[in-house]
Amino acid sequence: MLNQTMVNPGSMRQPAPRFRAPLPIVRPQPSTNSIELMGAPMPFARNAEIYGENEPAEYLYKVISGTVRTYKVLNDGRRQIGFFYLPGDVFGLEVGDKHSFSAEAIADCKVLVIKRSSVIALAARQTDVSRQLWEMTATELRRVQDHIMLLIKTAQERVAGFLLEMAARTPGCTEIELPMSRQDIADYLGLTIETVSRTLTHLENTSAIAVPTSRRIVLRNRAALTRMNG
Repeated sequence: MLNQTMVNPGSMRQPAPRFRAPLPIVRPQPSTNSIELMGAPMPFARNAEIYGENEPAEYLYKVISGTVRTYKVLNDGRRQIGFFYLPGDVFGLEVGDKHSFSAEAIADCKVLVIKRSSVIALAARQTDVSRQLWEMTATELRRVQDHIMLLIKTAQERVAGFLLEMAARTPGCTEIELPMSRQDIADYLGLTIETVSRTLTHLENTSAIAVPTSRRIVLRNRAALTRMNG
């Protein structure tokens, strides 16, 4: 049973500005086979909603700068974060015609907005675009599978696994600057914020990590974290 933050669905929306500029009309460029070149960049302020759960899934999105979180508010008010999307990540891929999660900007960010129907139409004509779309879908499926496996582990394994995951997404770095809050991490891992903080303190006391600030984590013993991750 996941110990997640109890969230009042109505109050959780308050920090997020409800106004969103109209999405651009994006038409495919016949001379290109790159999905990215079909999009238009749009800025989103901190906590701004990019799309909401059950809204029509008319666009695909790629993070240019900043970080995006996807989440779902459960019937009992708990919030479950699906994933954190960093620069270069594509999100908004859906099986059906509506979004199953909501998406918000964690901090000020810029997102490339791509018309879904245009991508599908171009993919039917160009194999390179079809391959790109397949790779995006496969990447998203792997993220979902990895998250499911993470949620069945112990609290220490979840936190260690999360730190290793974030480090893997910034190759060559032993120091991670986390763009998300401790509460976001807790809702991603299915833990309470107290458990996340307590586990980070334990990892610091065992010299597996150092925590210079609440958002900065230094991986001092990656091998120990890997063992803890199971």
